[in-house]
Amino acid sequence: MNTTPSPLVSLENAGYQIGNKWLVRGVSFSVSKGEIVTLIGPNGSGKSTTVRLALGIYSPVEGKIIKSTGLKVGYVPQKLAIDAMLPLRVNRLMQLSAALSSREIEDALSLTGVGHLAKSEVQSLSGGEFQRVLLARAIARNPELLVLDEPVQGVDFSGEIALYDLILEIRNQLNCGILLVSHDLHVVMAATDNVICLNGHICCRGTPQIVAESDEYLRLFGGGASNILARYEHNHDHTHLPDGTVRHGDGSITNRCHPEDSSHKIAGDEGKEPGNAG
Repeated sequence: MNTTPSPLVSLENAGYQIGNKWLVRGVSFSVSKGEIVTLIGPNGSGKSTTVRLALGIYSPVEGKIIKSTGLKVGYVPQKLAIDAMLPLRVNRLMQLSAALSSREIEDALSLTGVGHLAKSEVQSLSGGEFQRVLLARAIARNPELLVLDEPVQGVDFSGEIALYDLILEIRNQLNCGILLVSHDLHVVMAATDNVICLNGHICCRGTPQIVAESDEYLRLFGGGASNILARYEHNHDHTHLPDGTVRHGDGSITNRCHPEDSSHKIAGDEGKEPGNAG
């Protein structure tokens, strides 16, 4: 009997372009119940675009997105700017996009460790407190899929570790699937089931152990992977052209990477120093 859970959301060769520029292309992965999938990659690599495809905010130009019927999704965006002059308490913020009962608000804030802040002004919160409130807001309706786009923005290192521990606890308590975007490889690698490295397409993927030991990962991040992915290095064996096609080492041009391709380059990056790629 097959006990593998059905995916909550699947991307199948999904691609999205603006004008003639492909932001991501040929992206395939799924997130299942109780699973944490982490997207990593340099700035401009298509992580947020991929998240928006998974959420249905963007419709794929090619490929498809498949979601389970009636999927309940919680979402923490990469940025949420709130006017410092706006009088807004935490319990009111919790209800801005959904009607929640007092019990739902209390339970969600309690789970994320900020129940005592329910009546506090949002502007008075620290970075870590604010992110915990956003997490509480995302889980208040018991989502099946939790999508977190860089959920540790504005949080110091010790706070990052605490937040990732919290995300693990939320997964365990709610048994939800989690799609996580992060730059913090040194922490995330220990807290995720599958890692997917993007740079306009999937560079490498697998369990943290497989990815951490792979030649592709070592070429990309080095033995002591930094939490700043601007230090992004490649062993260039093929080039992604502006129209989305791929030029290989033998000079041939195809619409997709070859399966044996393991590292990547974007046309126009020739001669850039490591850290400026992407």
